[in-house]
Amino acid sequence: MKKFIIAVCVLAALCFAAYTAYYRFGVNLTVSPDRPVETFTRTDGQTILLERNGVYEPFEIRGVDMGAGIPGHWATDFAVDYDTYLRWFAQIQELGANTIRVYTIHHDAFYNAFYDYNHGREEPLYLLHGVWVNDYMQFSHRDGYDEEILWTLQEDCRTLSDILHGNRDLYLGRGLGSGRYRKDVSEWVIGYLIGVEWESSLVIYTNQKSEARRSYQGTYLYTAPEATAFEALLCQVGDSLIEYETRRYGQQRLVAFSNWPTTDPFVYPAAVTGYRYKLACVDVEHVLATENYRSGMFASYHVYPYFPDYLEIMAEAAQYSDEELDRRMGKETRASMEYRISKLQGVPIEDCLRPEDYYDSQGRYNTYIAYLRALARHHTLPVVITEYGVTTGRGMAQRDVNTGRNQGHMSEQEHGQALVDCYRDIMDAGCAGSCVFTWQDEWFKRTWNTMYAVDLDNTAYWSDCQTNEQYFGLLAFDPGEERSVCYVDGDISEWTEEDRVASSGDLELSMKYDEKYLYFLVKKPGLQPENDTIYIPLDVTPKSGSTYCQNYRVGFERAADFLVVIRGEDQSRVVVQKRYEVLAAVYGAEYYADDYYINNPDRHTPEFERIKLPLVLTEVLPDRDQKGAGGVSYETGKLRHGNGNPDSEDFDSLADFIFAGDYVELRLPWQLLNFSNPSEMEVHDDYYQNYGIENLSIREIYAGVGSRENRGTRIPMEAVPLKGWGRNPTSHERLKRSYYILRDYWASLDGES
Repeated sequence: MKKFIIAVCVLAALCFAAYTAYYRFGVNLTVSPDRPVETFTRTDGQTILLERNGVYEPFEIRGVDMGAGIPGHWATDFAVDYDTYLRWFAQIQELGANTIRVYTIHHDAFYNAFYDYNHGREEPLYLLHGVWVNDYMQFSHRDGYDEEILWTLQEDCRTLSDILHGNRDLYLGRGLGSGRYRKDVSEWVIGYLIGVEWESSLVIYTNQKSEARRSYQGTYLYTAPEATAFEALLCQVGDSLIEYETRRYGQQRLVAFSNWPTTDPFVYPAAVTGYRYKLACVDVEHVLATENYRSGMFASYHVYPYFPDYLEIMAEAAQYSDEELDRRMGKETRASMEYRISKLQGVPIEDCLRPEDYYDSQGRYNTYIAYLRALARHHTLPVVITEYGVTTGRGMAQRDVNTGRNQGHMSEQEHGQALVDCYRDIMDAGCAGSCVFTWQDEWFKRTWNTMYAVDLDNTAYWSDCQTNEQYFGLLAFDPGEERSVCYVDGDISEWTEEDRVASSGDLELSMKYDEKYLYFLVKKPGLQPENDTIYIPLDVTPKSGSTYCQNYRVGFERAADFLVVIRGEDQSRVVVQKRYEVLAAVYGAEYYADDYYINNPDRHTPEFERIKLPLVLTEVLPDRDQKGAGGVSYETGKLRHGNGNPDSEDFDSLADFIFAGDYVELRLPWQLLNFSNPSEMEVHDDYYQNYGIENLSIREIYAGVGSRENRGTRIPMEAVPLKGWGRNPTSHERLKRSYYILRDYWASLDGES
């Protein structure tokens, strides 16, 4: 009996060891070196081919990028469930897309749902799968050949291959998903996309530190003589992935390496190099395939119409003589940039451009399509734009000066048309495919021109429409389990007596709020929108404020920090007391040529300023003889009239207020009023006491209402209690108007074919 127990224990241990080796560490116990290699994807020149019924046919990657975030969760929570994925896959296919692109390994629910959705489907969705690199690795002391980058990247490639073939267990995966992966989805995986938007610093450091490693010869990939050390690194990673999948599974598929304009293969003039720090080149043309690689490679780029617009900077610089460029850039700076350019191993951008490239099919001067044409002309491989898009966020971070496809402050209708225009440009440029960024809005995202103003540890718990990065999606998450608490549409039936907070004469003010906005309803009998002016003072912080706004010559019973001015459809705005203006506190030198920490605005100054967001911190090629600030900003406190109800035919997603008979209905985003974390009701503390932005918890604000008729008296203000929702926000899904615009356009193309 004792021997039997020992034998059973040994057998159990061996089985456990075999299971662990196979599913946890990828040890292949059944490998056959003579296994024939299968592939259903190939390339022919700049065309991607897909095998269908034994025949390889041209295939356009018409994709949608998909993140992992939903309201109340971070991307690394991987909180999207199986049923949600199934619903999303159906909506994406109905859109007209044939491919989903994901950036990293998700929880097993994604692959289970993907398998079940595709299984038995005549026209499946395909998958383009990314291999992620931790952002913190790029901004560190490591070069690309450091074990924590190279070894981790190779190991993640092998892990992903096993996951896609349904042969892996993964737990505690360094920010990756986890679970028991048993669904083989490989028959729908068209390719791997290795890496991320590489930072110039990592590329340059790798090329300098590991210059001796400029060549690599693998079984499936090898480097051209012109390759850099970083390109050799990519070659090595790609070769090891192909080798692993070939030997273990007898399969091959497309491989690409993520890239973007910051590390594109082009060399630009000194003005571009100096202003946008275009200091590194990565060229996938230097990674070549042996006859053992039966599938193919393609060139992958993230290209947006507004940033970085290198060609627009080139056009601006071209109008100046060398002497004028020396004056504007600084002679030493320009000489330094010219030296750096001489060291770059890239192709002069001018060699890949023709004068006619700058005009699109609509006859517009269009630097976006010109850049795309340069990429397509440079590459012998298929070019796929794996990220393109614009955002419906209220805030804006960049402008596209040619076609108006801005990074932010675009309505859902404008969003849809911009996606159509970008897609048309991509295909007209000769690219082999594209992926819209992105499927769903993600509340946790941040943007450079607002991230200083919010608590970055809590962005997942509220919808910040001032942060444009959160609103690239075709799918919106609106507050409320089924409907938002209020819609700015002129229908006042959703307001009750319990919402009233203040009155003054015949004026009444009501308020409510949700995870995205503070809502206001003002009643003024006989309201004449073009003749009347309504004032709503708001006291947000107890640390500062003024009882008088000299700009509009109106007084308040309490010290107010903000004043909402409703004056017709085109002259309405929010202004902020100068002491509480965040732009001046953070970027005073850039925008006001003054250090407000030396010259503090008075705590009770009656000066109120227009509220602005920065677009750029310094102008391109500024005139150095001019005095003053060089930053470019725009007024985000300007209010837009329109209907904010998604169910209305005249819906405007950017609408801030609407007139309706005796009423005006208004919504203001939390961040516009200096809330850094409304989920916990935290606002900005006094900047000049704290030498920067610190959070201050509040439990109420004060609000009042007045009009131009009683401007000689002080507007009374009443307390409005506030209670946060913590880490339990409510939301519901809504397909944006842009979804339907893009769907109809793609359907029209398919109808033509």
